[in-house]
Amino acid sequence: MPRRVLIVDDESDLREVMDYNLRHAGYDVGHADSGNTALASAQRWLPDAIVLDINLPGLDGLAVCEMLRLLPSTRTIPILLLTALTSEQTRKLGLELGANDYMTKPFSPRDLVARVGKMVEEARVPHAESS
Repeated sequence: MPRRVLIVDDESDLREVMDYNLRHAGYDVGHADSGNTALASAQRWLPDAIVLDINLPGLDGLAVCEMLRLLPSTRTIPILLLTALTSEQTRKLGLELGANDYMTKPFSPRDLVARVGKMVEEARVPHAESS
């Protein structure tokens, strides 16, 4: 069964580029174009990873990230923040709120697919418990 990735971005052209590249890499891809839709889609579909923009209509991506980490059903889904916001402060905040990775636009589709793949694989590997 193919791994599932939820793309959350309000720019349809970027969603199409990401969709094409992730599907070509073997992923099943879902879409959301707002923060509220992203929360509902993530809870319903339970993807293996989420690519999340920060600048979204309604709830912004940082609020969505934080909420996803609070919900039991989505708490462990890896999140890649993909945004035009390049400040170190925003990157740090995104990671503190629970994102697994942070990538800025413009982006390399090849790098996006590689990062998503790494997050999905890391999430599949059970972590050894510390003794």
